Amino acid sequence: MLILTRRTEQPATDSVALAYDSRKRSRLRVKLASGEEAGIFLERGEHLVSGDRLISEDGLAVVEILAAPEQLIEALADSPLLFARAAYHLGNRHVPVQILPEPSGGRLRFQTDHVLAEMARGLGCAVSEILAPFQPESGAYGGGHHHGDTDHDDLHNPGHGPHRAVPKIHQFTPRRS
Repeated sequence: MLILTRRTEQPATDSVALAYDSRKRSRLRVKLASGEEAGIFLERGEHLVSGDRLISEDGLAVVEILAAPEQLIEALADSPLLFARAAYHLGNRHVPVQILPEPSGGRLRFQTDHVLAEMARGLGCAVSEILAPFQPESGAYGGGHHHGDTDHDDLHNPGHGPHRAVPKIHQFTPRRS
């Protein structure tokens, strides 16, 4: 069994299609497109996105991660205002959402939840069930996704990188009465 523990930029020699919930796991046993079994062992909190490539411990295999098609709800907004309202209400519920542009508004995809589908419909969106790969927004802080060993990712993670100003230590003098 191949053991995959780190990301690489090298060309892929195999692939595996994983649903979103599986790509959020840092420990996973998978069956590759070639039929070979592999174990994924990443740092806790690291998430995979479609297009990531992992290299085996022996350095001989590179596996590309693909987003597998899964059952989703797609909400189509016919105006920018409706799109913003639907995105706001889904985000307010901390729902992972994939944002897709449309000339007149936008499309939002999220995991199947009929209560949220009814909410989107009630706001005025056209709602349908689809089978498609799901790659939601990673959020403002990147969702723990890292490439390589550079400090590049620190620039996207407020409070944890070189762009952060050094805290100022204020000297307070007691007030004299």
